Amino acid sequence: MSNTQQSHVEHVEEHSSPIKTPKQLIVTVLLAFIVPIIIIFMLVNLVVSDNKVGAGSDTLTPEAIATRIAPIARLSLVDASGPKVFKTGEQVYTSVCSGCHKAGVAGAFKFGDAAAWAPSIKTGQDTMIANAIKGKNAMPPKGGNPLLDDFEIARAVTYMANNSGAQFPEPAEPAPAAPAAAK
Repeated sequence: MSNTQQSHVEHVEEHSSPIKTPKQLIVTVLLAFIVPIIIIFMLVNLVVSDNKVGAGSDTLTPEAIATRIAPIARLSLVDASGPKVFKTGEQVYTSVCSGCHKAGVAGAFKFGDAAAWAPSIKTGQDTMIANAIKGKNAMPPKGGNPLLDDFEIARAVTYMANNSGAQFPEPAEPAPAAPAAAK
């Protein structure tokens, strides 16, 4: 073979196609159209699916939206010289005590578990209230909220104990403090 023929053969081999049969050509052409269409469809679906809500979901109801955007803290202005408005036992439990007593965290008796509360209930209402005010084991004094009045703590203890099998009477509300005499 001469040099000219050899270079012509090499030249032909360099430009040979990876597609050798008509079947390969048909598959390549179909994939060249189908793959981009599938990718475009998936991208459009990804962009549009942001607004879809699962069946039975109420995440977009006005109430759910209002709950999510509600302020975390609330400011209440009260007259410092006016009578103190005490929280109920349920309100104190919900705001302070439920953090541990709802799930039984750090050895706290679970709310409503009569068997766990029975030994403490046997010690009496006054002992239970004193332990809650001073703190006991992992429970800090006043459940960690020093702003609570002893009467509010007593109400919370009575509420939790009564929902766990006790029959304690509701603590009596303290008498309002007498106003200081003007000089």
